[in-house]
Amino acid sequence: MTLLTDRLPDGGDPDDLLEGFVSWTTEQGLDLYPAQEEAVLELLAGNHVILATPTGSGKSLVATAAHAAALARGERSVYTAPIKALVSEKFFALARDFGPDNVGMVTGDASINPDAPIIACTAEILAHRALRQGVDVGLVVADEFHFYADPQRGWAWQVPLLELTDVQFLLMSATLGPTRRFTDDLEARTGRPAVTVAGSERPVPLITEYRETPLHESIDDLLKSDRAPVYIVHFTQQSAAEKAQDLCSLDVLTRDEKAAVRAEVGGFRFDTPIGKDLRRFIGHGIGLHHAGLLPRYRLLIEKLAQAGLLKLICGTDTLGVGVNVPIRTVLFTQLCKYDGTTTRLLSNREFQQVAGRAGRRGFDDEGHVWVQAPPHWIENRRAEQKVAFDRFVVGRPEPLDSSFDVTHQMVLNVLSRPGDGGAALKRLLLDNHEPRKRQRRHIRKAIGVYRSLRAAGIVEELGEPDAEGRRVRIGVDLQDQFALHQPLSLFALEVIPEL
Repeated sequence: MTLLTDRLPDGGDPDDLLEGFVSWTTEQGLDLYPAQEEAVLELLAGNHVILATPTGSGKSLVATAAHAAALARGERSVYTAPIKALVSEKFFALARDFGPDNVGMVTGDASINPDAPIIACTAEILAHRALRQGVDVGLVVADEFHFYADPQRGWAWQVPLLELTDVQFLLMSATLGPTRRFTDDLEARTGRPAVTVAGSERPVPLITEYRETPLHESIDDLLKSDRAPVYIVHFTQQSAAEKAQDLCSLDVLTRDEKAAVRAEVGGFRFDTPIGKDLRRFIGHGIGLHHAGLLPRYRLLIEKLAQAGLLKLICGTDTLGVGVNVPIRTVLFTQLCKYDGTTTRLLSNREFQQVAGRAGRRGFDDEGHVWVQAPPHWIENRRAEQKVAFDRFVVGRPEPLDSSFDVTHQMVLNVLSRPGDGGAALKRLLLDNHEPRKRQRRHIRKAIGVYRSLRAAGIVEELGEPDAEGRRVRIGVDLQDQFALHQPLSLFALEVIPEL
């Protein structure tokens, strides 16, 4: 396979870059959609791009063009994603396109070729480095950018926008909602034009259907109508595993297909309790896929699914994060989930993220999304869920709300940077995307965090700035990817030296 680096011209001339990229895509048998062409042209012109196109519309190819342009200009680029499985998948894809010497990966668990010109990492890795020292890169590709609104993790998608004002951004998601606030903010902070490239037409159209038949009957209908592979969506890992066990009673594979499964699995080791169950499921053409599985088990399921050897895959809604499991039909077992506090209906964004995985470009003429009425809801919630289903199909994703937060780790990262860390922290607390009322709450929290760090002896105030302009001294040696955000962190700092 021809590497994209072999088609990149010397220097960063946009016309030459475009010609080299198009010649490479032609060799791969890929034709650019209009939205892809528009986004690539804007990126080559040096503009920020917010890519808000449907799942399956080729956002990854646009990101590849952005990395290629940065590499040709002699700049480093970073790809971020919310989960390690997606970072790992993208790492291998980038290594295939640019060559392994040009691509690295950093996830916290692993660091591979970290000085490479193209780095794939989790969003938190980039955010921590931006807070501590800035990042010497020319381009940041933020995939699954709708995580900006996640209550626990959204800060990691916001911080790079606040801190990296000399960087070109490509923000991508199929469910962003209104984006004007982000283009305006990027232009104001960086002085660089920012555009939104959007589209509502999927390359593979979706056919939606609301089902009030028993789940096994719905699955049987899908198999008989050649709509497999089917991803059966559950909202707990336990319910997904239990359904996989139930479905083993179905005979979904032919004798030849069972032989092909055995050949593909080969000598794979199923040496854990869940592994033994997984081997039995796979033998019946049933897959199990969720974040609780070991990575090697998830990769095996994805490999078998890509080979067309799994007809049914039971999993959780983590499918919506972009992991590459090729499916023809998404079957929701219900439209509600327990979010840790209460049982609620899915949001438009949650529904569309998962539903958008149906239909494989180049394989399917259409994708199918079936919503299953749960047995205990069929009588007393039928009308309510039908209204909700209609809203999901035509509704727009909700606006992304800021989830900025202050932690011990954030305060330490900012104070440990060269220069006046206090002034930098003040700017971060006052110049962010939060409303003024919440900014005041963050300021009060930051003051409390600082006092606790000082009382614990972790932060020591200096009478005069040191050689690098710092006004405080950090009393502990901060490692790369240092974390201090758990409730017992301060206790650990006290007791570890004693141990």
